[in-house]
Amino acid sequence: MDQVARVLQFLAGDPQADRVVPPTGFTVRLTIFTAAAMAFLAVFALALSLATGRLADRWSDALARTATVRISTAPGQLQAQTDAVLEILRTTPGVADARALDIEEQRALLAPWLGPDVPIDDLPVPQLVELTETEDGFDAEALRLRLSAETPGAVLDDHTRWRRPLVRAAQRLRMLGLLSMLLIALTTAAMITLAAQSALAANARVIQVLRLVGARDTYIARAFVRRFTGRALIGAVGGTVLGMLAIAFLPSASSAGGFLTGLGFSGAQWLWPLILPPLVAVLAFWSTRATVLRMLKELT
Repeated sequence: MDQVARVLQFLAGDPQADRVVPPTGFTVRLTIFTAAAMAFLAVFALALSLATGRLADRWSDALARTATVRISTAPGQLQAQTDAVLEILRTTPGVADARALDIEEQRALLAPWLGPDVPIDDLPVPQLVELTETEDGFDAEALRLRLSAETPGAVLDDHTRWRRPLVRAAQRLRMLGLLSMLLIALTTAAMITLAAQSALAANARVIQVLRLVGARDTYIARAFVRRFTGRALIGAVGGTVLGMLAIAFLPSASSAGGFLTGLGFSGAQWLWPLILPPLVAVLAFWSTRATVLRMLKELT
């Protein structure tokens, strides 16, 4: 109950104590602007981390469920080799489906590098066989050995080399997002600390008068902490709202745009930015409290 009473007293404030803190001026603008700017940037850092996770999961799942068999042999033996590979795949445990890509599908795969009018019929392009695995998956090494024994021109690519760099890149981007949010928090605390120091220095004489009439340092500090926490909360709310609006107006995710059009929140992820204003307020509370109490000791 005592804690609840203290919180309610802190929120209600004390009009006489609040007069110690300048209601306008440079420190007010600095605190609100810093909190707003940092919250705005934090929304984008959070969106980057979440979007990176979604993209990596989507690509990893797509690659993990599929594999490719590449058949390179003499043109006269290509069809026989393809039929043999398809038969092997149909009898391989863990393979749900297998099919040979036709000419048009292979032309579409080569179009981004060789252009849409590539004469694929005149090129020694290997035959590609796409296979989809079951939930249990298949034994890649056993399948490679069987293919090399029965169809020497067939090579299995289970996309492992594509998944590993993707997972590493996603982990690094997530770490960058977390590091960005940590730097944002430290910058916010530093700027609020500077603003609180400026306000204290500007009101040193008023504080001395309050001490002469019996005011304790905790009484004076409470006024500064309440004012700066409220200003930081107001700025953080504004910055968060602007950041969410900016994210909302970004282009929606599409296969053509890839990562850039997928930067944003999805579903319940829109609730995550709402925790930023309370976090900024808590950060402002403790940084202001530590700064004010330390400077009041120095002013003794």
